[in-house]
Amino acid sequence: MGTRKIAVIGIGDFGGAIARSLTRKGAEVLAIDSSAATIEAIADDVAYCVALDATDPRALRAQEIDKFDAVVVAIGQDFEQRLLVIAQCLELGVKRIMARAAGNNQRLILEKLGVSEILMPEEEVGSVVAERLLMPSLISYLQLPDNYRIAEVLTPPKVVGRTIGDLDMRDRYRLSLVTLKMEDTKNAVKGAEPTYHVAGVPESKTVILETDHLVLFGTRSDIQRFIDINS
Repeated sequence: MGTRKIAVIGIGDFGGAIARSLTRKGAEVLAIDSSAATIEAIADDVAYCVALDATDPRALRAQEIDKFDAVVVAIGQDFEQRLLVIAQCLELGVKRIMARAAGNNQRLILEKLGVSEILMPEEEVGSVVAERLLMPSLISYLQLPDNYRIAEVLTPPKVVGRTIGDLDMRDRYRLSLVTLKMEDTKNAVKGAEPTYHVAGVPESKTVILETDHLVLFGTRSDIQRFIDINS
């Protein structure tokens, strides 16, 4: 597969973060915003950028928007403008559209319009913050269907110094240890935040260190139970 071509429309904090992250991951990004100053600020971070009115179909057609693999409509406050941009993209035959929604009412409207990939950053951030407040050992997680998740957690105190095989995660806790994230001590910079590398598929004889992060698969309640028992 060649380089993915993705257009991001609406370069606020959210859209700008998406555009920069896509570029870092090797995508060819076109950043679009109505503000020339905003476009100037992101010019060095993406492959292409242009200031235009994305509600104007002629302007989008001139950028050959239908040739892109995907278009992210990340416009923030103006929902009416967001709808107009999405409608123009649909009319022009864009293959894949991802759009921002603020709340369930906007989600419902976007779904009725035919958008199936909907981004709700405020809700997602709120959920992550709530989870981290309720589970202080949680670093990050990926929510899966049926209440399952993949979670990165700090090593509980009673686990330090034990081997993976000794923990017997599956039978004792109904969890799978996906991998360990280990602190990179060789390349550590004094005073800087520690960096971590993935240990791959750890062996049963691997000893867990205090600085390791555990990447676990299981239900939320089983992960919490594992942390509570070993804290």
